[in-house]
Amino acid sequence: MQNRPFGNDDVDVTEVGLGTWQFGGEWGTIDDASALRTLSVAHERGIRFFDTADIYGQGRSEELIGRFLKESDAKVFVATKLGRFPEPGGHANYSLDVFRQHTEASLKRLGVDVLNLTQLHCIPEDELRRSDVFDWLRRLQRDGMIERYGASVETMDQALFCLEHEGIASLQIIFNIFRQKAIAELFDEAQEKGVAIIVRLPLASGLLAGKFTKESTFDESDHRHFNRDGQSFNVGETFAGLPFEKGVELADELKSMVPDGMTMSQMALRWILDFPAVTTVIPGASRPEQAEGNAAASDLPPLSPELHQRLSTFYTQQVAPHIRGGY
Repeated sequence: MQNRPFGNDDVDVTEVGLGTWQFGGEWGTIDDASALRTLSVAHERGIRFFDTADIYGQGRSEELIGRFLKESDAKVFVATKLGRFPEPGGHANYSLDVFRQHTEASLKRLGVDVLNLTQLHCIPEDELRRSDVFDWLRRLQRDGMIERYGASVETMDQALFCLEHEGIASLQIIFNIFRQKAIAELFDEAQEKGVAIIVRLPLASGLLAGKFTKESTFDESDHRHFNRDGQSFNVGETFAGLPFEKGVELADELKSMVPDGMTMSQMALRWILDFPAVTTVIPGASRPEQAEGNAAASDLPPLSPELHQRLSTFYTQQVAPHIRGGY
């Protein structure tokens, strides 16, 4: 497993991490034993970066990570998020006092004295642009509750706005073969400012694993069922904003481009890692073997320049016209 510097920070993180949204139940039901085994296998394969949020299962994901850390005594960089918890909920979440309460709750669930990283969790545009949230995060940092702060965002405009704020350590974005806008609009400026880039949804909700058919179905608790067309939250968080059937068609077209010795998932992860602006990629894993396969992408050789060009042309000509929602 290869490491990369976390922006301008003096800490390195593993270039493949583990996203844990699935442990909250929004990807179907995962029992505690399966979740803990997945965390354990990820750690065994060298992954030392776990990404979570207070809203994932209303704290369940954080609690599982905290339990794993306590039982294993593992040393892991844990990134969490705040801003969307249902209590008090909505715009009532946005005050220094509530940020402090939610941070204290995350500290307790994770069983740590200080958070390695807390991130604004795709908060409402008006709250983001008031900029008070950055003052509150700086206060929590001065008070010793968090070591660093960043923002998880939905659009490139939001990412660029966050880069204007002093002290921001990281940006978390959707970036994958089906969502390539960040290459031209964000990466150079983030690198210039020394801001880490955390990539979520690298497999486009599983589309880029290449295993779905148009007849594939999902559990009712899975966001790929209840947010398929953006019914519950930003459409881009599910299937990269593509209509599911079109996404399956596009993924099928990619299968012939997969290099020998790689799975389609590994090609998709390796493609992301080939961009030096990327700090870490956080694919989810519902089963231990998925975590193991994801970790292996770090040891694979870079994709050829010819394949990168093919994937760029494929995105521009065949994918981009079908993406829905703010991006």
